[in-house]
Amino acid sequence: MPPVSPTSLVIPAGWLRRAGPWLILLAVVAAYWRSLGAPLLFDDAGAVVGNPSIRQLATALHPPTDGSTTTGRPLLNLAYALNFSLTGESLAGWHAGNLLLHALAAGLLFALARRWLRCPVLRAAGLDPDLAALAVALLWAVHPLLTESVVCIAQRSELLCGALYLAVLFTFTRAAEAPGGSRRGWYAAAVVLAAAGMAAKEVMVTVPVLVWLVDRTFYAGGFGAAWRERRGFYAALTGSWLVLIFLLVGSGGTRGSSAGLGLGVGVWSYLLQQAAAVVRYLQLSFWPAPLVLDYGTAVAGSLAAVWWQALVVLALLGGTLWALGRRPLLGLAGAAFFLILAPSSSFVPLVTQTMAEHRMYLPLAAVIMMAVVSLGPRLGRASTPVVGLLVIILGGLTIARVGDYGSVLGIWQDSVDKYPQSARAQLNLGVELLHAGRPAEARAHLLDAAALEPGYALAHYNAGLAWQAEDRIPEALTEYETAVRLAPANPDMRVNLGNALVLSGRPAASLPHFAEALRLKPAADIYFNRGEALGVLGRPAEAAESFEQGVALAPAEAAWRRRAGGWYAQASRWPDAARHFSVWVQLDPANADAHANYGNVLLLTGQPAAAVAEYEAALRLRPGDPGILENLRLARPTRR
Repeated sequence: MPPVSPTSLVIPAGWLRRAGPWLILLAVVAAYWRSLGAPLLFDDAGAVVGNPSIRQLATALHPPTDGSTTTGRPLLNLAYALNFSLTGESLAGWHAGNLLLHALAAGLLFALARRWLRCPVLRAAGLDPDLAALAVALLWAVHPLLTESVVCIAQRSELLCGALYLAVLFTFTRAAEAPGGSRRGWYAAAVVLAAAGMAAKEVMVTVPVLVWLVDRTFYAGGFGAAWRERRGFYAALTGSWLVLIFLLVGSGGTRGSSAGLGLGVGVWSYLLQQAAAVVRYLQLSFWPAPLVLDYGTAVAGSLAAVWWQALVVLALLGGTLWALGRRPLLGLAGAAFFLILAPSSSFVPLVTQTMAEHRMYLPLAAVIMMAVVSLGPRLGRASTPVVGLLVIILGGLTIARVGDYGSVLGIWQDSVDKYPQSARAQLNLGVELLHAGRPAEARAHLLDAAALEPGYALAHYNAGLAWQAEDRIPEALTEYETAVRLAPANPDMRVNLGNALVLSGRPAASLPHFAEALRLKPAADIYFNRGEALGVLGRPAEAAESFEQGVALAPAEAAWRRRAGGWYAQASRWPDAARHFSVWVQLDPANADAHANYGNVLLLTGQPAAAVAEYEAALRLRPGDPGILENLRLARPTRR
């Protein structure tokens, strides 16, 4: 009998290689099945629900150029379009797509780790390659730090880019290990996959450098040797950057609306914030709590605020550079961690999120790989049960964390509880509380958001909505005025300020705000609001003109016909009211109120027979309604 490694169990040869992917899939499904019922969060709605380009495969490679999640990322947009073609608008279908993509990435990590663990550099550690690779893949697959990436539909960009990144490393590894004649196909596959990754997310930009480091560490033995042996491949792999450049230019610079210089966040402040972020990411890698959905957009005010984190990061960077020369394996792990984080966590500001857990999706694999390789031999025979216990614990924590995403209100409350200094989390919690009919609680969080981030127009605007929900118009007016001062080009803020001015008895002061809102965004509701203000001012002709302009913008919208007819009825302009109510009935024939209101106008204009028909139609839709029955009684005796 051949000797058995002290760090492995006696398992039939090849069994783990065949069963490993299925075990990984089972673990991912067990950890994330609850995510199928998670609601839309953050950028999810814009990525799928509000993205018309994914409704047809023919338009999928032309994503929106509005700076949203899919801008400049046609492959990501295509992934959403394929999902839509299979599952439609089913939320469970979108989440299932993320879950399966994560399982695929974990399977690729397993396959890649198996091959690297068979290399001479790692073989000396005495680890069973299949068991160790499975440990790496399972620990990564069920780690709670990845929940945001898997649960949030918009974070499919991380999943897709991560899977393609691993696929590039795997195909290169196959090429490096293959006999001479069969290498070309693997090299070509690596270049194609790298180019595809550039169309998924900008993080892929670092893959040529990491491949070169992998080559030097596991195969070529030196940087120069790697270049001499495969210079044509590296030239082609680096050429995949042209795809990214083309996409960035083709998106009209809108991707740069959230990332880049000159966006209000200084390079030095952002870099300091990343020192705190990197330390937090590492802490969460080994102790995944507390996990936070949104850290907001704050940056470090000075070096003094993050001095010890900066020292830690500098030490890690220095150690990585030293290890690249003296301890290649350790250097590779450190370099992989920092390289993959670099596009989002270095000196180029990402102003919409200065710290985010989803950025650790792929860097976490480097941390876990190094931990398994370093600690596995020290644990000896205990390594397998220890890993098994860790997988169970981490999986349980992930299941619990996925439960936090069960409701929008719940996850924002969780985020504020754990990281109250995030102004955006306070804002979103306030908005959800407002939607839930809890304006007093909402207002407290909205005012906290405004205090945390001076100049936060949305916080003041929503605080105004909260005050108005409690009929406290003077306080609402103050918040709306502040919001408009901070964001004068926002039409919605101007509209609500105008409405509050009308409610406070100052309709004349509202007109300039309605006029500016219409200039910024001609919309039916703004015309109607202006019309009502003009009516209060005793200018009925101008009010009627404004209503008709609103209806003209959306002639087939039942709500505007109802609103126009109601105003004309209040003004006793019965023919005009009848004109709009008749269209309302045609547009919404299953609406009892439409028939009843039209019947009222017909009765008042001396058309009782027609009124009776409308009342009877309304009663068929709402049997026994006392108001409609009374009006029907009044209408019937007049018939002869």
